[in-house]
Amino acid sequence: MLIQRSVLDRIRAGEVSRVYRVWKRPAAKVGGRQRTPVGELAIESVEAVDVASLTAEDARQAGYPDVAALTADLGGREGTLYCIGLRWDRVDPRLALRDDTSDEAVAAILLKLARKDAVAEPWTSATLAAIAAEPGRRAADIAEGFGLEKLVFKRRVRQLKELGLTISLDVGYTLSARGEAVLAALDRPAER
Repeated sequence: MLIQRSVLDRIRAGEVSRVYRVWKRPAAKVGGRQRTPVGELAIESVEAVDVASLTAEDARQAGYPDVAALTADLGGREGTLYCIGLRWDRVDPRLALRDDTSDEAVAAILLKLARKDAVAEPWTSATLAAIAAEPGRRAADIAEGFGLEKLVFKRRVRQLKELGLTISLDVGYTLSARGEAVLAALDRPAER
């Protein structure tokens, strides 16, 4: 579920507590979580609603000045209207990983990367090196250099991000302090 940054900021500030989406089937579930640029959101409710039942309070809690603005934003999409109740829950736990460059953390990451590389062709070191060489380069351009589809490349980068190795920029990626330490360790294979 994509949520605009301005809305995410208002969710974090406690000013917005719900979003509305038109889906053929719910794409969120109660108890779920969503990682966003402002942290993790907790999904507290997912309910089908009738557009005619929307109130000024519903619009206000979704960050709209009135029902007309809310319904105009929904467009003429096909499907059921859902109200998703959510709240900001916590800072993205991957942020803390980015700065952990301890020998133990780097060694553990090297083992995880070796396992990823053993599943198919090795890709982790080359991906980290490509991001380090040109921070902010478009994902599609880096993917093309590897002969990969953009979505395949982005899936790989998400795996590295889960380990705290990369940081998503408005365009492209850069390495975190942990990513730089791991890449340096990968460049010294004899020392492992």
